[in-house]
Amino acid sequence: METTILKEMTKGGSKLSVGGGVEDVYGEDCATEDQSITPWTVSIASGYTLLRDPHHNKGLAFTEKERDIHYLRGLLPPAVISQELQEKKLLHTLRQYERPLQKYMALMDLQERNEKLFYKLLINNVEELLPFVYTPTVGEACQKFGSIFRHPQGLYISLKERGKILEVLKNWPKRTIQVIVVTDGERILGLGDLGCQGMGIPVGKLALYTALGGVRPSSCLPVTIDVGTNNEELLKEECYIGLRQKRATGQEYNELLHEFVCAVKQNYGEKVLIQFEDFANHNAFELLARYRSTHLVFNDDIQGTAAVVLAGIDAALKIVRGSLYEHTFLFHGAGEAGTGIAELIALQMSKQNKITLEEARKKIWLIDSKGLVVSERMESLQQFKKPWAHEHEPVKNLADAVKEIKPTVLIGCSGIGKTFTKEVIEAMASFNKNPVIFPLSNPTSQSECTPEEAYTWSKGCAIFASGSPFDPVEYNGKTLVPGQANNAYIFPGFGLGLVISGTIRVHDDMLLAASEALAGQVTEEDIRKGMIYPPISKIRKISAHIAANVAAKAYELGLATHLPQPENLLKFGESCMYSPLYRNYR
Repeated sequence: METTILKEMTKGGSKLSVGGGVEDVYGEDCATEDQSITPWTVSIASGYTLLRDPHHNKGLAFTEKERDIHYLRGLLPPAVISQELQEKKLLHTLRQYERPLQKYMALMDLQERNEKLFYKLLINNVEELLPFVYTPTVGEACQKFGSIFRHPQGLYISLKERGKILEVLKNWPKRTIQVIVVTDGERILGLGDLGCQGMGIPVGKLALYTALGGVRPSSCLPVTIDVGTNNEELLKEECYIGLRQKRATGQEYNELLHEFVCAVKQNYGEKVLIQFEDFANHNAFELLARYRSTHLVFNDDIQGTAAVVLAGIDAALKIVRGSLYEHTFLFHGAGEAGTGIAELIALQMSKQNKITLEEARKKIWLIDSKGLVVSERMESLQQFKKPWAHEHEPVKNLADAVKEIKPTVLIGCSGIGKTFTKEVIEAMASFNKNPVIFPLSNPTSQSECTPEEAYTWSKGCAIFASGSPFDPVEYNGKTLVPGQANNAYIFPGFGLGLVISGTIRVHDDMLLAASEALAGQVTEEDIRKGMIYPPISKIRKISAHIAANVAAKAYELGLATHLPQPENLLKFGESCMYSPLYRNYR
């Protein structure tokens, strides 16, 4: 029936194209918000089916006329209430829950029954609800995913589907997919291997693509690649929902991932973004290197984190002064995040100072589990660490490395909590007027230090940003607001920029463009308050600016396919953003 409907809708011309070239088959996005639309699914949704369709369900907000037209009489109580009142009631209910996981589950249930109300609630209350939709609460949700699992929210592709992944993709009901977030669950936040239960990450990330970046929910696809798990506790857990076997590696793993990436391109085309999420270090770097020249791929752990941290550093430089090259950086953690951030900082240094990338890298030092990354260790280092191996005597621990290197910026991405000790912070403060301290590891329990510790041990002088949210800190009668280097500042707007321009490849210059756009949203008033990131409450505006900057860079590099280029990319981006307001049904 769907094929017949599509033919009828396209007779006499091509399908309508909106939002950067996405086919708007049913005309929903081409209608103004005060125009009525038809609630198409496979056929026209009505009655009980309409109430069970999260894309079109409005609950008690269906008007009297809509209840008559769509056979809803008797299926709803007689009251008709507004979307605003629905939002108010739900927010009140959420605030009654004491545990974050309860709020997470309530929000996911809402998403499954009333999509527009879920996004309206999240958009209008983003500062309050973001920690419950994503980090830190999503970490606990993934740990307990088997126990709280109620309804599949994406595609599960396991070793059982080898040779049939294209068929599996075709089982997904939506055809015009723009963004896929995929994980294999091996390195979920700082919690390790959670196997198939890592699905909470793609689901949460895509909710933010829509709420914060305006990418339509119908064009988002969460995917988990299940190759087993090495987590013995999960393998013994009776509620575990994934394959009960050790992780596949080597050729078997690579062939499955290759089949997936190729099937995505075959089924959805060249302009679908594949975001790799929470893969183990060795696979994350290899996948990005293998496919970045042939597919539209992005790794938020490597590239997104780098862009948001670079933006925070650029803003911090307005306080500490000097260019990037005048500062020295020390990373505690040399995995995906650490080396990704370091590489983008070095790239920006090289462009700003017209020096080679190799020379810029000399201003950046990394520490891994074996100590300072130095040239003496070159033979034993993983490939992605070798560019950071500088000439220096071996140093075994962080405190000694801080005293030796004397960095102005200390960045933690080790996944190990409480490693920025009093000794470390006091050392940073001893040779820096305003030491820049970024403990980025997630979730909160894995943060290298808290803002209270950083401010107290630095005597209130630290410029602080963490990966997880923390409350403001009172210090010597002054309220200090810790920044959050949240990837949610970058990836939703970055993805929107790729979509509206029809970009076919991700280039490093686009990451710099995104970072510059974010840093540009930090006002002088923010700086006076000690804030190095803009308020998250302005995230939709921020995302639109990032999207415009990214799209402009894509057109400049010749990687955009939606031609001609819109005259005003900011206005065009804003016009393409998803609206969560209810529509009238005819």
